Amino acid sequence: MSKGTVVLAYSGGLDTSCILVWLKEQGYDVIAYLANIGQDEDFDAARKKAERLGAKKVFIEDLRAEFVEEFIWPSVQASAIYEDRYLLGTSIARPCIARRQVQIAQKECAQFVSHGATGKGNDQIRFELTCYALYPDVKVTPWSMDANLMHISHAPSDLYLMTKNPEQSPNTPDMLEMEFKSGKPIKVSHVTDGTTKDTPLEIFLYLNEVGGKHGVGRIDIVENRFIGMKSRGIYETPGGTILHHAHLDIEAFTMDREVRRIKQGLGIKFSELLYNGFWYSPECEYVRHCIAKSQENVEGKVQLSVFKGNVNILGRESPKSLYNEELVSMDVQGEYNPCDASGFIRINAVRCILRFNFVLSYRLRLPRCKGSV
Repeated sequence: MSKGTVVLAYSGGLDTSCILVWLKEQGYDVIAYLANIGQDEDFDAARKKAERLGAKKVFIEDLRAEFVEEFIWPSVQASAIYEDRYLLGTSIARPCIARRQVQIAQKECAQFVSHGATGKGNDQIRFELTCYALYPDVKVTPWSMDANLMHISHAPSDLYLMTKNPEQSPNTPDMLEMEFKSGKPIKVSHVTDGTTKDTPLEIFLYLNEVGGKHGVGRIDIVENRFIGMKSRGIYETPGGTILHHAHLDIEAFTMDREVRRIKQGLGIKFSELLYNGFWYSPECEYVRHCIAKSQENVEGKVQLSVFKGNVNILGRESPKSLYNEELVSMDVQGEYNPCDASGFIRINAVRCILRFNFVLSYRLRLPRCKGSV
């Protein structure tokens, strides 16, 4: 008699194949679920393998479009980056994958979900926090190269798959123009050959292609896992890196200084929540809402070059630009009165003067040794 039904996040690899067989041996009915989020995978072969190993049903879900629109785009708006370097490719994918796993479990009246993430990493936390947030009654039966549309992560440094070695990349840069609306890319055009992409998935795939060709987005870092240990990660994020640079530029061009300071703090908080698996927490929902509000005027076009591992901003334009060339010019007074600067400086100097006077009086009170200066 069956112990119940388990929806297994299945990859077709050794780990999850072993889990599938083990669950069957323990008396569970197993539904294998494969998420297509852009990784290079033979899904037909994986389906046949799961069926051969005894899966009751196999679901292959193409999540690429929703992954870009509902998860990558908000991360771009947030300028999400963990510990100053990691663009969170794996972290972004997990809530997308786990959400569909929960939906299948609810549809199939499954009491359990399972995955192949290890207990020492972050992914077990990310998968299970999502499952419990969206399906509180579910039980988890947990028993790693990770790849998806946004990036790929490795252990050995010689396994780069998405990007060419920058030294072997083309000797001619690719010149792109990217258009943003409310902080999201809505079109990318190649300045030279006229290629244009205007749907979220097409835009991201094209940026991956261009960035990969030039070796953009490779990093080798040591990061702090949520569970407390440090780990080494080697990541490739070509399209995400291009987007990160372009978005930062148009945001700085169009966003009020004080709003941007607050938004930068929110971006750091969002990155930590995402990395730690709290996408579906109330605080992350609140932070995403605030960041989306900050992006209302982030609109315009950015021109850039992609060349031998680098992304270089060449120019930008926006109907909502806050940049006033005449105002900042040293040759034109405009509406700014230079005399106002004197009072501004004096007010901001008050605390510096007070501190200087305090330090000076303190030093004068100290007893001096013979021969001291």
